[in-house]
Amino acid sequence: MDADTVCLTFNAGSSTLKIGIFDAGTGAARPIGKGKIDFDDGKLVLRYSLGDDRFERPLPGGNGERFTEVIEGTLHHLLAHLPPGSLRLASHRVVHGGLRFHEAAALDARTIGEIDAMVPLAPLHQPQALRVIRALKELRPQILQTASFDTAFHTTQDDLVRRLAIPRSLHDEGVRRYGFHGLSYKFIASALNRQAPEVAGGRVVAAHLGSGASLCALEGGISRDCSMGFSALDGIPMATRPGWLDPGALLYLMRKGKRDPGELEDFLYHACGLLGVSDISGDTRVLLKDKRPEAAQAIDLYCFRIAGEIGRMAVTLGGLDAVVFTAGVGENQPEIRRRVAAHLRWMGLHLNDSRNEANAAVISAGDSRIAALVIPTDEEQVIADEALAILGAG
Repeated sequence: MDADTVCLTFNAGSSTLKIGIFDAGTGAARPIGKGKIDFDDGKLVLRYSLGDDRFERPLPGGNGERFTEVIEGTLHHLLAHLPPGSLRLASHRVVHGGLRFHEAAALDARTIGEIDAMVPLAPLHQPQALRVIRALKELRPQILQTASFDTAFHTTQDDLVRRLAIPRSLHDEGVRRYGFHGLSYKFIASALNRQAPEVAGGRVVAAHLGSGASLCALEGGISRDCSMGFSALDGIPMATRPGWLDPGALLYLMRKGKRDPGELEDFLYHACGLLGVSDISGDTRVLLKDKRPEAAQAIDLYCFRIAGEIGRMAVTLGGLDAVVFTAGVGENQPEIRRRVAAHLRWMGLHLNDSRNEANAAVISAGDSRIAALVIPTDEEQVIADEALAILGAG
């Protein structure tokens, strides 16, 4: 490994592109900075930090399929602070690995084509990653690019968990439960080994609660179940996604509104969830401050469904030893954690109020039969670590 080796990670979502900057010169990925492009800002702006320094720079180009100008401007700003020629690695979060990818992979024409073929499985997320990959391929063809897949962590799940009650031919074709947020859960499993080894080997439900939200059942750090299934719409209610929804409701909507697939997709991804229930906001922080009954009902439904999913996953695991809260809501909102735990008192989950309010690492009370922890997640670190493993093996 060269002394001057930089790895950039790209975590492309539907509304943002998050960038991690890592020094990999020692053979380990050490974070040295991060950046973000928010597509909702109108004019594209790169906001990034390196050490204690903060920067904000305008970017050329637009938020279209051809993203080369945006990535070229991003590299221009970031690499101005780094040793010349040090960028050797670019690694990407790719939401869907389908039946093909069970681990991170180097990106060449064949693997990029295989990822492209999975766009119908994740139509809002997969193209976002592909346009960054292709822009970098054009601008920096000499660097190694890798992909880390959100679905890969869940390939350890039993067939019984992954199967939908549909004809076998469709299951064999790939219509099955996949699970998502796998990079986050991989980080949590590793962090548990370091921070709470007495818990890590047991039966744990990790709750990744952010704008997109899911839960994962872990047994000894291995994924056994996930609330998200075939798509990132499934499971618990999210900011603007409904979570589990009776397919009969979709048939009703199609007949009543004659919605085509594009309209229905936009409705399910952007008009439902907490926003739909409250008709106020999809942001739990806004809803917790709002005194209207619609806001309260949205929060109550959110916490009720999270607790219900924890109970379901206890069935998968054959019991429950610990709950881990992570991601933006899970890490920073004591009231959400308190309300979820209140539904689970019958299982023996009791929180320590002062520790919960302080977002402490361990928030369970001394008499709680189930441990409760708060662990900040770091998907970018997992992406960088997997990229370095591929580089080292090459």
